[in-house]
Amino acid sequence: MNLEFLELGARIGTLFVPFLFAICVHEFAHAWMAKRKGDDTAEKLGRLTLNPIAHADIIGTLVFPLAAILMQSPLFFGWAKPVPVSSRNLKNPKKDMFWIALAGPLSNIIQAVFGSLIYAFLIQARVYEDFHQFFLYYIQINLFLAVFNLLPIHPLDGGKVLERFLSRNANQWLQQNQGALNMGLLFLILLGGGRILAIPVLITQKLLLGLSLVVTAPFF
Repeated sequence: MNLEFLELGARIGTLFVPFLFAICVHEFAHAWMAKRKGDDTAEKLGRLTLNPIAHADIIGTLVFPLAAILMQSPLFFGWAKPVPVSSRNLKNPKKDMFWIALAGPLSNIIQAVFGSLIYAFLIQARVYEDFHQFFLYYIQINLFLAVFNLLPIHPLDGGKVLERFLSRNANQWLQQNQGALNMGLLFLILLGGGRILAIPVLITQKLLLGLSLVVTAPFF
């Protein structure tokens, strides 16, 4: 029983903790960019923070991820509460929303780069292997969040990024059908869409780790 408890704690530590940090930085990046572009709605609502409590969604942040860990499911998936943005406070709504939406996935890419450098450093320094697994999952989770959120579908960040390049009628249709698109996206993931997204994630991860090993090698 104690062994099972320790194994569960290890899975939570190596999967849930990096997931929680990754989505908090993602949402913070949205709030930070919104503030920079003139909208302080997120800041007033306490979302310009890295505090997980401010960003946590009961189902997406706790129930789904922890259930996947408890059941050792291959489908590890979750989300945080979306950051509220008031376009009325933006000087150039279409252009500014592009950058606000892009800030989240970019933060995940930056985290993946830093995670890769730390992972490579640990490998070179021959540090305890459990740390290797933590940062490997941290890299994978961030890359998955970046790739997934950049899908050009509403209400994902990619859909909002795409808005800048679409006509007003096209954007209006996407917004009106957001509920149906949400359900379609969820079914796509449950039916194995995650395996398709894993392809660019694993390719990018391999490239990042290879470059990171080259960059950190001169220090050893």
